[in-house]
Amino acid sequence: QVQLVESGGGLVQPGGSLKLSCAASGDVIIAATMGWYRQAPGNQRELVATIARFGDTNYADSAKGRFTISRDNPKNAVYLQMTSLQPEDTATYSCYANVMTLRGNFEEWGKGIRVTVSA
Repeated sequence: QVQLVESGGGLVQPGGSLKLSCAASGDVIIAATMGWYRQAPGNQRELVATIARFGDTNYADSAKGRFTISRDNPKNAVYLQMTSLQPEDTATYSCYANVMTLRGNFEEWGKGIRVTVSA
């Protein structure tokens, strides 16, 4: 089985920064695309950013210029550096990975981690 475990969320003041981390464990051979999505109360889950195995990135318009996604392939880890956070960034952030295992390829999700931006 594969598990994605997120860390780094919490409460931050407007204008502040946070770095989210996510590591895939279990019988992962390769993690292909990895990324972050978020869901605010009452809203649908939305893309924040994704990163391909060799570094190609894709950002939501709301994240461009403020958030930076990166990854560590040997660790099957993905990170999201968030700066200039605003109250509208408050949401549960979930890690995503498309993984290759001996059992086949799967799309996996973490349980989510809460980010609250408030004064």
